[in-house]
Amino acid sequence: MSAVEAIVLGVVQGLTEFLPISSTAHLRVVPSLFGWPDPGAALSAVIQLGSVVAVVAYFRHDLTNILLGTLKALKSKNYDSEELRLFAGICLGTLPICILGLLLKHILEQSGGPLRSLSVIGFSAVFMALFLLFAERMNRKTRTMSMLGVKDGLLIGLGQALALIPGCSRSGSTLTVAMLLNIKREDAARFSFLLGVPAIILSGLLELKEVLHQGLDQSHMTDLAIALVFSTIVSYLAIAWLLKYLRTHSTYIFVLYRLIFGVAVLLLSSNGIIR
Repeated sequence: MSAVEAIVLGVVQGLTEFLPISSTAHLRVVPSLFGWPDPGAALSAVIQLGSVVAVVAYFRHDLTNILLGTLKALKSKNYDSEELRLFAGICLGTLPICILGLLLKHILEQSGGPLRSLSVIGFSAVFMALFLLFAERMNRKTRTMSMLGVKDGLLIGLGQALALIPGCSRSGSTLTVAMLLNIKREDAARFSFLLGVPAIILSGLLELKEVLHQGLDQSHMTDLAIALVFSTIVSYLAIAWLLKYLRTHSTYIFVLYRLIFGVAVLLLSSNGIIR
């Protein structure tokens, strides 16, 4: 990465990690549009650590309350505690993507592999657009995050595992499943963000370890740091905007964007404009 690439990829990561439009897909497509090489799944995972810093900073009070509430509930044996249910749901919901991620790690990290192909990204974007549209139409908005249980966490976690396919979107797939469980949009997004914290941290740290093991010179370390800074700042702003937006708006704008994005990727790749 050059400094310019680092800034662009950091901004792209920040904008697309929490909006339901797939950061992995955009980190694959945007470099192609500029004629840059594919940054790869490993480097993309490292840049996502900036988004983790942002979500932890934004939800620091929620995370603290969940952790302290869980400890208090375990000490008093109050197993129906809201904090304990959320904590258990997040832990259980993290397992599917971690297990599948480790099993498919060698396939996911192949720069020219099947799961990094533009055709997969295009079709995934279109499919998930239609899936999100279906969830939006079916959502009765009768439940809040405080009503979530362990079963909900597991089901939403299974949706999160779809994000291993570029174009599906981690936030998009979890938001979609949560809405199908009749959770209000804003609460669905909040739980989606909290659920993503362990998975993004684990994948990012694992890939960072491997990237450092392979060796980076000082200039590349600086570029990576630049990408992380921009990713953190833009991610924080994106979280704040999306939660405010979903209080009074539907997800139709993201459905439309995903359809346009997916079709555009398919057309541009089939005509050799992006590779």
